Amino acid sequence: MTGSRYAAKPWLALLSDAQRAPVAPADSLVHALRRAAAETPERAFLAYFDGRLTYREADELSDSVAGHLAARGLERGDRVAILLQNSPHFVLALLGAWKAGAVVVPVNPMYKSGEVSHVLRDGDVAALICSDRAWESYLRETAAESPVRIVLTGCELDFQTRNDARVLTFERLPQAADDLTAVARAGHKAPQDRDPGPSDIALISYTSGTSGTPKGATNTHGNIMYNAERQRTGLELPEAPVYFALAPLFHITGMVCQLGACLDSAGTLVLAYRFEAGVVLDAFAEHGPHYTVGPSTAFMALAAHPAVTRDHFASFRMISSGGAPLPPALVEKFRAGFGPYIRNGYGLTECTAPCASVPPGLEAPVDPVSGTLAVGLPGPETVVRIVDDQGREVPFGEQGEILVRGPQVVPGYWRRPDATAETFPDGELRTGDIGFMDEQGWLYVVDRKKDMINASGFKVWPREVEDVLYTHPAVREAAVVGVPDGYRGETVKAYISLRPGAEADPDALAAYCRERLAAYKYPRQVEILPDLPKTASGKILRRELRSRGYDG
Repeated sequence: MTGSRYAAKPWLALLSDAQRAPVAPADSLVHALRRAAAETPERAFLAYFDGRLTYREADELSDSVAGHLAARGLERGDRVAILLQNSPHFVLALLGAWKAGAVVVPVNPMYKSGEVSHVLRDGDVAALICSDRAWESYLRETAAESPVRIVLTGCELDFQTRNDARVLTFERLPQAADDLTAVARAGHKAPQDRDPGPSDIALISYTSGTSGTPKGATNTHGNIMYNAERQRTGLELPEAPVYFALAPLFHITGMVCQLGACLDSAGTLVLAYRFEAGVVLDAFAEHGPHYTVGPSTAFMALAAHPAVTRDHFASFRMISSGGAPLPPALVEKFRAGFGPYIRNGYGLTECTAPCASVPPGLEAPVDPVSGTLAVGLPGPETVVRIVDDQGREVPFGEQGEILVRGPQVVPGYWRRPDATAETFPDGELRTGDIGFMDEQGWLYVVDRKKDMINASGFKVWPREVEDVLYTHPAVREAAVVGVPDGYRGETVKAYISLRPGAEADPDALAAYCRERLAAYKYPRQVEILPDLPKTASGKILRRELRSRGYDG
């Protein structure tokens, strides 16, 4: 780092005094919960449809979960897998596991049996907390062939009475294992001397496995609290802010930027089970949230809902986007239609959500050459560098791989020393993302290294083509991939979904791009689909579309 042009941190000049100031986060979210329960015991912590849990209640209920787990033989450092949607059950299970001294393994509820089996075995998971439906449908058999020895199930109809049929479409099942709600209400005492410290592993967060078998990033309590505290001090939200959980809590963005920041702020977290645009808009109107963060695809869906109005967004002080690329055209369309400016952000599971974001009072510039929207500025304790294939720093404005060093970067992967050494040389994260930084410190992400398309020897970055497609008035979603071509080796193919009521044919969309891009960049093939495949966090799955293109 000696002599590094990036070590000078040019972005510091653009940050406010509050954003530059050192932070002293609590040891863990358990400590933040206890502090809030002592100072504001009757303040609503969780709002779930018509249900409310105060800080005092959440502290007591999670104490009871911790006591039950310890009584069942859970030891300090054991792993607890949680497979639940955005409901109070997830939060109580998470906090209860941490109070019992455990490491939490958040699991995507969309995972199939084989995917869950890998996580349970690789994480050597001792306890599983899941919905009663998932347990009955496939997890009972999956857990039977795993190290799991403790099971809690919950029905996410609990803690509310509205039973919104748009998302709560299920019925309560007969109790087949220890019931999470009953355990939480049983009044058990949390075990003594198991509170986590900053260096303890809080989460084993399994990556999506875009290259090989999913690996577990070991997010420490210190990693989480640093980013939660930076959110609290940097977002300029009012006292007792209301957060809406748009991103799933099992995803690192939802975990840190919604739940973590809310707890650290002693605010209220609004939960709505899972994303359904109409339910989300109704919750905005009912609860008046000040902040939310989600993928660009979620904001596209909200903007396309027939009932949406500017009033739905009137309470927001700030809206952030993360987890999926944010097209500049969407930012402007959203601001023109509904008022808020969507603030870009960038991070990975391996850096515990954000390592760069657009602070209040600033707007992300658009690179005049590529049309790429900046993802933000790094924080004061973070160093982002751009390097070439030989690991040498490139000048400002030149593209290379993005490297991150800072207090949010995880120590490594769970039981994967080789992968840790490769991805975190000397503690610095090699992201696998290609980007550049301008002289002011604004960071731009071009694309994933592996997603680059090689058409007749020319590099084509899918993001650049997608950003052009998003300027077309008929386009709702766009994803660009490389597919085999006998002449070029690879050629550019675009998959599109259209806005409600819009019409456009593939040839017209290709021609639209041809007018705005170099000849080797525009898509030779365009396919229109009703919807594009996505992860649970809203990121469009290019790999599925790429496989479709190669199979076709």
